[in-house]
Amino acid sequence: MAAFKDYTPAGVIPAAILAFDEDFGINEAETRRHLSFVAATDGISAVTVNGHSSEIHACSFDEQRAILDVAMDEIGDAVPLINGVYADGSHEAAKIAKMAEAGGASALLCFPPHSMGMGGIRHRPEMALAHFKTIADATDLPLIVFQYGDELAYSLDTLVQLAEEVPSIKAVKDWSPPQAHARHIQVLQNLPRPVNILSTNSSWLLSSLVMGANGLLSGAGSVIADMQVALFRSVQSDDLTTAREVAGRMWHATEAFYADPFGDMHNRMKEALVHLGRQDRAVVRPPLVKLPDAEIARIGEAMTSAGLTREGFELRQAAE
Repeated sequence: MAAFKDYTPAGVIPAAILAFDEDFGINEAETRRHLSFVAATDGISAVTVNGHSSEIHACSFDEQRAILDVAMDEIGDAVPLINGVYADGSHEAAKIAKMAEAGGASALLCFPPHSMGMGGIRHRPEMALAHFKTIADATDLPLIVFQYGDELAYSLDTLVQLAEEVPSIKAVKDWSPPQAHARHIQVLQNLPRPVNILSTNSSWLLSSLVMGANGLLSGAGSVIADMQVALFRSVQSDDLTTAREVAGRMWHATEAFYADPFGDMHNRMKEALVHLGRQDRAVVRPPLVKLPDAEIARIGEAMTSAGLTREGFELRQAAE
């Protein structure tokens, strides 16, 4: 049973990285150190594990269960844990959902199956309904729809239908471009049964939050959770001066994280954690590979420009 019953996803939710040894095995001690640091951030509402930032694509089912077990043991009494559901088949997704509920997760982040690509999700929205109903039938946990910004994106009509027909859907992690993102905020958060929008547009987070998103769920939070809290709090309190100041510092970090190629974003976050002294090494599992030395140096420079230290964000008191 979830440690935080009836949890509704909202607010600032960092997604944790997963530490590996040089032989690509999971480094439990470093993973625990990372989880503990992130969970101690004042103002976060939950922590996500088994997501993109923990290289879920490269983790087996047994490893995913072990990762949740470690997270529950390390921080499960302190904050709600959201577990990713990453699978191309709906029955496998339901199996992961059952595992996560049994393991103590408080909510599930449901990735879109790549099997719904190549136009399927646009022309056959019933595929999305079948997928989420299969998951919802397997668990009572609240569900978060991961809304991609590419061909795997659900249409707004489909999102509304999902919200209406699957009552356990409580939020959308929204990766949509600006105009669609604004529509989702206005429509989904104002349904008779509101569905929270959690921005994952971390490279333009200030704009997203000013649009009215009720929270954020971001892999960048593995490095800059305290900056995200400061930004979220200042927007919520209509303190645009502080919000701009924090966003200006955050820009240096997000420009480094989300540079081309985009797929290296979490690779870069691991290097940032090493630069800051929060992790011992930055190892990624293939097909991801080590970054060039020149880029690693640029990441270090970006952390300095952002005002980040081993302990955290130097301007965080501005939003307190």
